[in-house]
Amino acid sequence: MAKQSSTQKELAQLERRLTELEGNSASGGQVKTQINELKQQVTALREELVGPRGVWQRVELARHPQRPYTLDYIKLLFEDFSEIHGDRHFGDDPALLCGMVRFHGEPVLVVGHQKGRDTKERVWRNFGQAKPEGFRKALRAMKLAAKFGRPIFSLVDTQGAYPGVDAEARGQAEAIASCLREISRLPVPIVVTVTGEGGSGGALAIAIGDKVNMMENAFYSVISPEGCASIMWRDATKKELAAEALKITSEDLLAMGLIDEIIPEPEGGAHRNYQQMGKLLDEVLVRSLAELRGLSTEELLARRYDKFRRMGRFFQLA
Repeated sequence: MAKQSSTQKELAQLERRLTELEGNSASGGQVKTQINELKQQVTALREELVGPRGVWQRVELARHPQRPYTLDYIKLLFEDFSEIHGDRHFGDDPALLCGMVRFHGEPVLVVGHQKGRDTKERVWRNFGQAKPEGFRKALRAMKLAAKFGRPIFSLVDTQGAYPGVDAEARGQAEAIASCLREISRLPVPIVVTVTGEGGSGGALAIAIGDKVNMMENAFYSVISPEGCASIMWRDATKKELAAEALKITSEDLLAMGLIDEIIPEPEGGAHRNYQQMGKLLDEVLVRSLAELRGLSTEELLARRYDKFRRMGRFFQLA
């Protein structure tokens, strides 16, 4: 695992250097030679990383700082984005984006987490960890979409709901619970995609959908591997063991019937090729929406109810 992580860091450094050299206007013979050598090294390292990935490597890819976020997918897949702000109770929450858009000409709603790229934006967006006003804003936007019969696309990528004192004081648990109850009743198609981290209630609050898809290198879990290790073994360094035990990969969740489809990623991960990742996601969203379009409102709600009621296994002791 450590070797894979160091390889990823080395690859990132070489790619940055390659970008700098290719952007250099003074590209003489020596510079061209360096570029060719770097390209060979980058290709070799990418091939090394393409092999079978362990669970912890998947976690690292899901958390990669250059992985596409909600705003990136909005630019790639949608048109005429009109953002919705505020929960009409307390304020706005930049960690959770909502907005009306057009998807292949059809008006829809997009809801998704946004982590931020640089330190300033990450702090402003609270690292993608929503507070109660974020969940209430999302629910308000979803109800508005339902009022006008617009399908909903939800993009999940968060460590979890913000656990701070101020969030708890404003009713964090109630806000999440309200989302779970109300979204399950909305009479429009809801397509959910876990694009990166699917962390606990912060993810589940906007992940109640008719179709729940998951990207190949994303993960979806009730708790982070570090948190699980701290509780089970009182040792956060056992995070890799915890990740294995939690069964959080897309393959694990598909086998257990918790998600509907795995969306493949470009070679090396979604951050390697935004355009290709956008095309792969677009195909799944188009197909998912088309499948749901043929259902009546009664069938849609009944199937959604049955979908989540089937999750989990129960044992009765004699």
